[in-house]
Amino acid sequence: MNKKLLALYGLKWNPFSADLPVEALYVTPKVESFCWRVEQGLIREGGFALITGDPGTGKSVVLRMLAERLGQLRDLTIGAIAHPSGNLADFYREMGDLFGVELRPHNRWGGFKALRERWLAHLEGTLLRPVLLIDEAQEMNPTVLSELRLLSSMHFDSRNLLSVVFAGDGRLNTKLRRDELLPLGSRIRTRLIMEYASRDELADCLSHLLTSAGNAHLMTVELAATLCDHAVGNYRVLTGMAAELLATAAQRELTQLDEKLFLELYGTPPSTSRKTA
Repeated sequence: MNKKLLALYGLKWNPFSADLPVEALYVTPKVESFCWRVEQGLIREGGFALITGDPGTGKSVVLRMLAERLGQLRDLTIGAIAHPSGNLADFYREMGDLFGVELRPHNRWGGFKALRERWLAHLEGTLLRPVLLIDEAQEMNPTVLSELRLLSSMHFDSRNLLSVVFAGDGRLNTKLRRDELLPLGSRIRTRLIMEYASRDELADCLSHLLTSAGNAHLMTVELAATLCDHAVGNYRVLTGMAAELLATAAQRELTQLDEKLFLELYGTPPSTSRKTA
């Protein structure tokens, strides 16, 4: 949304954009508790954390928020896997790029050793484990997941060199129950289950987005309630409908979003069949 249209509604940014500033993101107490546990426990002791939930429940938003908060900690190295569906050679190439280690995929032992030495040096200098964030982790190859478990521990599994946060949908839970991945699943110590939001949580989220963007009265109270009723507990559905309403209102230069506009876009059209006597 361009500056002219933002000025039309007195907005600092589009409150329904996927690329919101981190300070504008809606944080529930459950999410805040998870981030605190990662900050205070996981990065100091290492190990694995898991965020799971259905699409649109906010898993990626939590990862983004967590990355921002961890990035404010001094001397903490943070990496994010961009290609979770890659094979083992791709995985080592990406890990080398993330942690500044020159790796040769055909020499897996050399890469294994070089990464662990880099993490050990970081740990000895800061007492904090490097952090690896993996979104869409349900796409990861089981071989890669097993390699990551072996790569991140030493001294007969008594010392963790890395902190890993997975985020994925229900397929990830199913994958972790496979025989070859049970050792990894049993090591996940911090969990966050993202569930479909209640109507009150959706309303709080919508109110927060509008207020943080600079116009708490962008839409009528009735429209806000209608959106929450039609979002089926899904934050992505909520913001998607609201974004479409805002774009249409801006095109028509309407001063406020209301239920009439909602009915025009999403309401059931009247029947055109001829009435019979």
